[in-house]
Amino acid sequence: MPKETLSNPSQPDFTFEKRLRKRGFTLIAGIDEVGRGPLAGPVTAAAVILDPKNLPQGLNDSKMLSAEQREALYDLILARALAVAIACVGPGEIDRINIRQATLTAMRRTLPALALAPHYVLVDGNDLPEDLGCPGETIIKGDARSLSIAAASIVAKVARDRLMQRLSALYPAYGFENHVGYATQAHLTAIEAYGPCPIHRLSFSPFTTK
Repeated sequence: MPKETLSNPSQPDFTFEKRLRKRGFTLIAGIDEVGRGPLAGPVTAAAVILDPKNLPQGLNDSKMLSAEQREALYDLILARALAVAIACVGPGEIDRINIRQATLTAMRRTLPALALAPHYVLVDGNDLPEDLGCPGETIIKGDARSLSIAAASIVAKVARDRLMQRLSALYPAYGFENHVGYATQAHLTAIEAYGPCPIHRLSFSPFTTK
């Protein structure tokens, strides 16, 4: 299906989902991912099927929220959603298949993990994974336009940040608890001093330039 190109509202709403429900698609999953750009750690995707009768208040693009707001909404989403699933693709697989394919793979992996099989999926961006098992469409800036995708963006972000916090205890020299793998100056300085660790993506610069 062609991707949506509607104008971007100030906050996400349930318009896309309501239209689909009128067409008979009652279980609608929003899918989003986080972690395409970091030098370390996995790319993480989440799928969320919201309950239209019990929508969490305050959902928004995860990038527009503070860490404290995301944490609170994460718990609220898990408590109120009909189904939530999270999937990761690690750095080794990212290096083997490239980050685009890894992102699409993580998205695909979320759907079989849902407690309920969705009738339709809404995917953030403009790249629809193949073999989803149901119809779907992409929405550019979907995390700022669809409540289901916004919920998925929050779940993916919090899940990945929590994982990077745990990994920081295994590799304390790199400061993952602060930058969660992104290419900050502190991270680049640590790489220069210590070289890569097992969760670095060796297909990414600066490793490919050495």
